[in-house]
Amino acid sequence: METAARTAPAAVIVAIDGPAGTGKSSTSKAVAAKLGLGYLDTGAQYRAITWWMVNNGIDVEDAVAVADAAAKPVIVSGTDPAAPTITVDGTDVAGPIRTQEVTSRVSAVSAVAEVRTRITELQRTIAAEAPHGIVVEGRDIGTTVLPDADVKIFLTASAEARAARRSGELKGKEAADLAATQAALAKRDALDSGRKTSPLAKADDAIEVDTTELTLDQVIECVVTLVEEKRTGV
Repeated sequence: METAARTAPAAVIVAIDGPAGTGKSSTSKAVAAKLGLGYLDTGAQYRAITWWMVNNGIDVEDAVAVADAAAKPVIVSGTDPAAPTITVDGTDVAGPIRTQEVTSRVSAVSAVAEVRTRITELQRTIAAEAPHGIVVEGRDIGTTVLPDADVKIFLTASAEARAARRSGELKGKEAADLAATQAALAKRDALDSGRKTSPLAKADDAIEVDTTELTLDQVIECVVTLVEEKRTGV
């Protein structure tokens, strides 16, 4: 399956997968910026369609209703790693999609096959049109969305480290203690790994990087090295 057009010798498609709290977003954006590649946060797209469902009165627990509405919102993702953007029907939703209301519902929406088919097609189109290559982060990129990606990375980390990182990202009244955050992550992992359509999984040919004891800079350096080796044929 052809999923990405190579428009220049240095163009490279990088898939970075893994559960929440492993450093995917920070790593992916930094790697893309360092290497002059585009950047796509696929999770933001699922959050965006979830936000649309919630704001349009769709019962996210009703898979049939979600499936029927999956094609309606127009989702546009900007791929500049320095300033990634996402809009739904022309509205900037970069902030609203990060609320706990959306976070608590995104797994249910993203488990619907029609939603995954619609968003996967969008992701493949964006990757194919990236002029210099792109870093795509998510949960099923190396296994389902871009199985022929040039470099596949699967980030992991201990449950405690992931909870600490995610809790640190929450602000104000949405801040949670570590135990609650860890429990929420465990529930999300179970939902994402157990869904029938494109579950969270490590591709057979992905390189696993455990970020538990690594600084962000060390993780970025590791991934940049792997991509540069691919680019130069080392």
